[in-house]
Amino acid sequence: MYAERASRLTGAVVWTNTPVGAAGPVLPDGCMDLLWSEGRLLVAGPDTRPYVPEGPARSWAGVRFFPGTAPALLGVPAHELRDRRVDLADLWPAARVRRLSGRVEAAPDPATALEDIALDRAAHTAPPDPLLHRLVARLDEGRPVAVTASELGVGARTLHRRCLAAFGYGPKTLARILRLQRALALARSGVPYAETAVRAGYADQPHLAREVRELAGMPLGELLGGG
Repeated sequence: MYAERASRLTGAVVWTNTPVGAAGPVLPDGCMDLLWSEGRLLVAGPDTRPYVPEGPARSWAGVRFFPGTAPALLGVPAHELRDRRVDLADLWPAARVRRLSGRVEAAPDPATALEDIALDRAAHTAPPDPLLHRLVARLDEGRPVAVTASELGVGARTLHRRCLAAFGYGPKTLARILRLQRALALARSGVPYAETAVRAGYADQPHLAREVRELAGMPLGELLGGG
């Protein structure tokens, strides 16, 4: 069972997941997560393809950071973690991670303990670049990358470089992933696929189908549980 709530950290989401049966794929969403499972602290890097957890299903707790904000908190460029799950001890000093693991292990609610770690880190880190928030907002509205770059007063090369560090990939990939998430939200709410395609910003329903297959690894109907 999956549950989430808004975090006290601006833009973040605190979540827990106890799968029933086999775990489904984790789809690209533009975000990075701080994770806790079976005594381990991990970081989920930005995905460009579906991630299928290995081994038997297990319980997880996590903090999903607003797109582009995690690298500053973690101290590592997003592109170094693209399509990866890594131990936090690979990024931070092992002694610090052991102390943090002990805190989470002893906490009555591991998800809240993770949130406290994120809040403490944010208190000692420079605030996120406001340009990144504006970029995400404009791309999530379906605005073209070139138009968005012009509106933000950033050159194409500079924008691409900053996106690699903040999101793990360039702005065009970010726009595709945000568009996918818009489409999934519409389809899950019962909007017909053809209308979903138009409202999410695809050329047509076949375009939507191709993008879902490429980014999610399966047809839309199968992804939504319709066979």
